[in-house]
Amino acid sequence: MSSKINGQVSPQPCPHLVDFRSRNGSKPFRALQDCIRVKPPGGRAAIRREPSEVPRCSTCEESSRPRLYACVACAAVSCHAPPLHSHASAHALSIPGHEIAVDVDRAEIFCCACRDQVYDRDFDAAVVLAQTITATATTSTSGSTAMQCNVTGSQPENLRKRRRVDYRPWAPDSREHVIIGNHSIPLHDATNASLISSTELPWGLRGLNNLGNTCFMNSVLQALLHTPPLRDYFLSDRHNRYYCQQKNGAINGTKNSRLCLACDMDAMFSAVFSGDRTPYSPAKFLYSWWQHAANLASYEQQDAHEFFISMLDGIHEKVEKDKRKSQSPGSGDCCIAHRIFSGILRSDVMCLACGFTSTTYDPCVDFSLDFEPNQGGSGKSSSAKSHNSCSVEVDCMGSNQNCGISTLKSCLERFTRAERLGSDQKFFCQKCQVRQESLKQMSIRKLPLVSCFHVKRFEHSSIRKMSRKVDRYLQFPFSLDMAPYLSSSILRSRFGNRIFPFDGDDQDASNELSSEFELFAVVTHTGRLDAGHYVTYLRLSNQWYKCDDAWITRVNESIVRAAQGYMMFYVQKMLYYKASEKQDAS
Repeated sequence: MSSKINGQVSPQPCPHLVDFRSRNGSKPFRALQDCIRVKPPGGRAAIRREPSEVPRCSTCEESSRPRLYACVACAAVSCHAPPLHSHASAHALSIPGHEIAVDVDRAEIFCCACRDQVYDRDFDAAVVLAQTITATATTSTSGSTAMQCNVTGSQPENLRKRRRVDYRPWAPDSREHVIIGNHSIPLHDATNASLISSTELPWGLRGLNNLGNTCFMNSVLQALLHTPPLRDYFLSDRHNRYYCQQKNGAINGTKNSRLCLACDMDAMFSAVFSGDRTPYSPAKFLYSWWQHAANLASYEQQDAHEFFISMLDGIHEKVEKDKRKSQSPGSGDCCIAHRIFSGILRSDVMCLACGFTSTTYDPCVDFSLDFEPNQGGSGKSSSAKSHNSCSVEVDCMGSNQNCGISTLKSCLERFTRAERLGSDQKFFCQKCQVRQESLKQMSIRKLPLVSCFHVKRFEHSSIRKMSRKVDRYLQFPFSLDMAPYLSSSILRSRFGNRIFPFDGDDQDASNELSSEFELFAVVTHTGRLDAGHYVTYLRLSNQWYKCDDAWITRVNESIVRAAQGYMMFYVQKMLYYKASEKQDAS
């Protein structure tokens, strides 16, 4: 449940934090203010009773665990190392009222019962005050005077209102063009990759902090941050957030200007590819997304696929309002989100009595695939831009759905396989002028630059009033040829070559030349339907990396193949290998 504060949607806070604050007054964290230590200049805040203290878990006496948390109620230090064990959670369960703790290395509030980070405004203000005092004392010659001034309530220099300067977009001159050309290196430069040590992460690979059940957002953002066309678009300054904000009146103080998700994406790309390796907190992007999707604004776990579709719609909606004109998402002449992810589906419904065929085209931004009929629910769907698509209810939820092995190719074959519609779905034939039984077949008329395949693992039945997750293993190839699923291939196999060219579909020929795709990101889901976790595997320079919120680790190819894929991102091979082919040619 969410509430509105000053017209903005505010998610309901953690119930354990609310209970802790109600029992401890309005300032439950004031005792920790003296323990906040900041390493100047501009360092991260930490919790230490003494500057040289080495915190250890009170249960296992370990100081090298991934996370150490100090209980706010009793100051007991406990470790949290999922999925192995969590002494912090055990401490919270054993003593009621001891659910809230503080990360001793990051100075962040953590709920041991919810096993997730939570936000408290008073504690955050104390951390900011400590960082401001440290920075002021370091840079000022009269450190003690500046500290006393800050404690008494006057604003520090960096928080005072400064004179606004009009933004002017930068354009390189002839000298700067030469410097850029001599020192620029492609992102996938093989010679540059050889200089990277085995322990150093590739450029732009940075962890994302969990802001409270936001692993669904972090997993999709990691995939988007390393989508080659989207990455090149933002890093080449094609969407400048300062220019966009100035054009829409945000810099001039207009409060009615709506937040722009593309601007927040631009800021995120700048931060992730800045070279900083510390985990990044996408809090501003989360807040902006909440404004676009108020029905999903909460600290509850959301569906990663639903977030992906909602985010693309938010970017598209902003661009459409700026252009003041309607453009077809599938035409390729639209916002950057649809230029990259949008394709066109072809649906052929043929009358079994006379052979008349009705053809329709629908834009889509991803492909939602079912498992085989004996292993999952029936029906085909794709996430179209239009909002008139209907949901398919799964009435058959047998126990054998979690058994066996499926492949991505078999799911695509089922997606494009002709199926006979039932007697209750008779098609009105324009030639017969009556409703007749029909044969329906889906195919892909236009391939997107990046294809996202979403496997339907979550099933909901209104008849049985239950929901479940399909834990079936799915094999997905690292290289995928989409030619067999194109409209040209489907119609050629049905009618032969005598029908070409058909319906003026000239772009199908170009599709066949760019039908080879390479896998670069896999979003996985582990756990139950109501208590799961999202993780992303990224393929960079032919090496796989596991992105688990703030933690980035290198993994083997076998780990990725064994993962429970939920969303697979493929990019056209000609785009994925463009930089490396240039190096080989030279």
